[in-house]
Amino acid sequence: MSSLKFGTSGLRGLVTDLVGAPSHAYADAFFRSVAAGGGRGVVIGRDLRASSPGIAATVAAAAAAAGFEAIDCGALPTPALALEAMQRGAYAVMVTGSHIPEDRNGLKFYRPDGEITKADEAAILAALGPVADAVDGAPALPVTPEPDAIARYRRRYSDAFAPDTLSGMRVAVYQQSSVARDLLVDLLGALGARPKPIGRSDRFVPIDTEAHRPEDIAFIRQAMTSGAFDALVTTDGDADRPLVADGTGRIVRGDVLGLITARYLGVDAVAVPVTAGSALERSGGFGQVVRTRVGSPFVIAGMEQARRDGARVVAGFEANGGFMLGSDVAIGGAVLPALPTRDAMLPILATLAAARSAGVALADLIAALDVGEMASDRLPDTPAERSGAFLGRLGDEASLRAFLSPIGAPQSVDRQDGIRIGLDGGGTIHFRASGNAPELRCYAEARTATEAQDLVRWGLAASAAAMKP
Repeated sequence: MSSLKFGTSGLRGLVTDLVGAPSHAYADAFFRSVAAGGGRGVVIGRDLRASSPGIAATVAAAAAAAGFEAIDCGALPTPALALEAMQRGAYAVMVTGSHIPEDRNGLKFYRPDGEITKADEAAILAALGPVADAVDGAPALPVTPEPDAIARYRRRYSDAFAPDTLSGMRVAVYQQSSVARDLLVDLLGALGARPKPIGRSDRFVPIDTEAHRPEDIAFIRQAMTSGAFDALVTTDGDADRPLVADGTGRIVRGDVLGLITARYLGVDAVAVPVTAGSALERSGGFGQVVRTRVGSPFVIAGMEQARRDGARVVAGFEANGGFMLGSDVAIGGAVLPALPTRDAMLPILATLAAARSAGVALADLIAALDVGEMASDRLPDTPAERSGAFLGRLGDEASLRAFLSPIGAPQSVDRQDGIRIGLDGGGTIHFRASGNAPELRCYAEARTATEAQDLVRWGLAASAAAMKP
């Protein structure tokens, strides 16, 4: 049975299940369904995984066979490819597994106006023919190279932010295998910072900007112990999710990066998944907060809802830090155009700029927001049928109260994506099945980090016990 499936953002699965005919088949289904009747150009990009160049060549072959001009943008951030597609009026396919390990990879599909929707995903699956019948080979037509796409993405930010925006800031750039590793150093320096590259890797490093690996936490803390840096920045593999640590080495939550960025840009309505912290409603200062299911397509739909409701400046962001700009915004005397797809560069630059503008350390800027503490973890090897049955039982109010009795009573319940419960003690606990892997995820929010971690530990132990045969 194939591991390939659409998750919260794009198609993902084992490299052995994707390379060759399967990637040709899915790309062909995209061209025959979502891209049918539109323009005949497609830009193709990739991350730095060893399997990505070969899969990108197969996608180009499928494009050529479907009558599209295949434009090779090389290795570049996913938002840079999306920007190139929007500016050209072209479709796009990004070969990336984002933050998951190197034995996996994936495809992200874009229309000329941005990310595909969940309805588009259904159309691709409906158009998918037998994978065994797909052809894998070199492009039937020459592929047009486009090496300047990443430069246009860089100019998006160097034109919008003043050259002294980050003047004097000492920033460690954890390069690892991020496709934006050199761009980050270059752009930070162009805006006045003093960037220092560290931790470059020739092998792929699966940086997850939401569920941090212990080895990444340890590396970041060690890198910041000298006191030589004001902040550390990096991204996941395809640079659509940011990671920022303050001068003490503490990693800033992704939803906090989104909060700071939205306030810096003067956004008046935000769309966020249910996993984002409640500080957005409590102290964000936004006119409207739209809560959605987890996944950028749902957040983008929430942004569109806010715009229909009359919001002037709209943005969205996720708990992983990926930021979606739904409106043009003014920064000083410049205008930053909308880019309604998940992006890591904007929250990195805006967060550092907010601290620099306020004249305070990043840690102090965050402390003033009073965002509380959150924690998360997962139960691996939990098939969807087991997690689904567990979540289904929590749909019964009596069962829910009995399950939660060791930690409190439910005061509010959100069932948009799994079940998120507000407790009478002021904290929250949230259970949901992952859209990318066979695992149950648990998130918690509380006043202190210890309380949040205790809630997650209890949640994982209690759910594991509840799911035992």
